[in-house]
Amino acid sequence: MTPNIAAAAPRRTTDPAPPPLAARPIVEVKSVSKTYPGGIEALNGISLDFPEGRLTTLLGPSGCGKTTLLKIIAGLIPASGGQVFVDGREVKGPGPERAFVFQDFALMPWASVIRNVAFGLELRGVAHSEREAIAERHIARVGLKGFERKYPHELSGGMRQRVGLARALAVDAKVVLMDEPFSAVDEQTRRKFQEELLELVANEGKSFIFVTHSIEEAVYVSDRIALLSRRPSRVSAIIEPKIMRGDDPDKIRRDSAYLDVVEEIWQQLKHYLD
Repeated sequence: MTPNIAAAAPRRTTDPAPPPLAARPIVEVKSVSKTYPGGIEALNGISLDFPEGRLTTLLGPSGCGKTTLLKIIAGLIPASGGQVFVDGREVKGPGPERAFVFQDFALMPWASVIRNVAFGLELRGVAHSEREAIAERHIARVGLKGFERKYPHELSGGMRQRVGLARALAVDAKVVLMDEPFSAVDEQTRRKFQEELLELVANEGKSFIFVTHSIEEAVYVSDRIALLSRRPSRVSAIIEPKIMRGDDPDKIRRDSAYLDVVEEIWQQLKHYLD
């Protein structure tokens, strides 16, 4: 049985309305371009704001530079031009206000679950007892209590992804960057993760930037979707799904409002197919 990421009850339509998308931007991307060695132009003058406390998805055709933009925001690779600001400060490299959840988990195979989760705190010099206490709390938060001393090879793909998420939450970053985090799990687990991601967005008070290839997933989990064009990528549209998320995910996925947004995005993206 797959453990729960979030123990809280699902968001219902009677819950208080989320903050308006007009909230101040926590991340500002200004005229960012990226050209790789060999002259491959991935991004061309992208300008985009990410509202604080919400989940924004980068969606576009394969190879359009979604992950490139995510890594530039993370400070993992430099832009060729333009600037990125996080909480008003220009990005010059990785920083404690950002955490990255990798598509391939990026766990240390020789380290236990608790060591992996506490690793970012260890790098910051947090005392051993304190960082283990923080790690234990977030391991429980993602539903892995009891697996603290296990190693990555002893876990399923879904459980390894939960370890990566717990590691990102443990450092208490303001912005969590997620690069196709559910792509390596089966469809049933993926849908469960989507529900639990919505709980994290609602309860953690953090800003999430999410990359996916799935139109349906983007519409289901996002407050805002930035559609990117084919490489060299630019922002082609901003879509804000107006979906009332209740306690029946299957009903939402059959709802006309959800299906209409999925179709709207498909009509825009299908023109980029070869």
